[in-house]
Amino acid sequence: MEYAAVIGYPLGQSISPVFQQAALDHCGLAVRYERWETRAEELPQAVMRLRRPDHLGANVTVPHKEAVIPLLDGLEQTAAGIGAVNTIAKVDGRLRGHNTDAPAFLRSLREEGGMDPSGKRALVIGAGGSARAVVYALATAGAAFIGIAARNPDRARAVRQGLQAASKYNRVFVEEWGSEPLALAVPTYDLVVNCTPVGMRHGKDEERSPLGEVDISSNTFVYDLVYNPPETPLLKRAAAAGCLTLGGLPMLVYQGAAAFELWTGREAPLEVMKRAAEGALAGRDGEGGVSPDRRED
Repeated sequence: MEYAAVIGYPLGQSISPVFQQAALDHCGLAVRYERWETRAEELPQAVMRLRRPDHLGANVTVPHKEAVIPLLDGLEQTAAGIGAVNTIAKVDGRLRGHNTDAPAFLRSLREEGGMDPSGKRALVIGAGGSARAVVYALATAGAAFIGIAARNPDRARAVRQGLQAASKYNRVFVEEWGSEPLALAVPTYDLVVNCTPVGMRHGKDEERSPLGEVDISSNTFVYDLVYNPPETPLLKRAAAAGCLTLGGLPMLVYQGAAAFELWTGREAPLEVMKRAAEGALAGRDGEGGVSPDRRED
């Protein structure tokens, strides 16, 4: 038996073990996918555990996507550019950090949403690890302009500076959270992406939209990385305004599929993973609901 895991804190609501184990079983692989609930002070021990011969690697989620980097033996180019790791894979005994969030975001936006961000104006809400990946993905895909709005403007500026240092992309602007200029600017964006936990089921802001009562243009595509509920308050308001919308479940599955392929060298059974993820949400809703993996803002 070999092992893979998801590392984060807290992890009680994560559905990654459900769809990853379904994929491993479908492929007949003797691999068990585990949930490693890991506090900050326990992270070095968790990474050391991955060095055992029978461990393939791990997914990394909040709050460890940045903190895990110094504990690894190296980073692939995308993870280095973003400054955040969501997947660890072991090759020849060395732990290498990857970021599958960025390509998963672009794949879901294009294949599930039918939108190509090239030449578009995009507003990213949040400044955590997921927002870093989305901003990087949009920049590399040729977005014309990226605005970042976060409760902590210093973190938003850090995302902008990190992107500029990694890619020389300089068409990034930090919007002032909750300001009247931001409210007026929102309808001018072609794409709005929520990378915060606002609106997630059983979260403290379950009934809220990260944009409050700000008007959204019907020409704006609205993407919420929160995947439960499938239609968040933000997506409801956007749909009512006539916008095209997309929830976060496709991105979650796509980033997990990319991780699966890094660990196993096998093509991920994507439909198996999608069905398992959808089933996990439907089943747990019947028991009172499940929150998505937390995302920083």
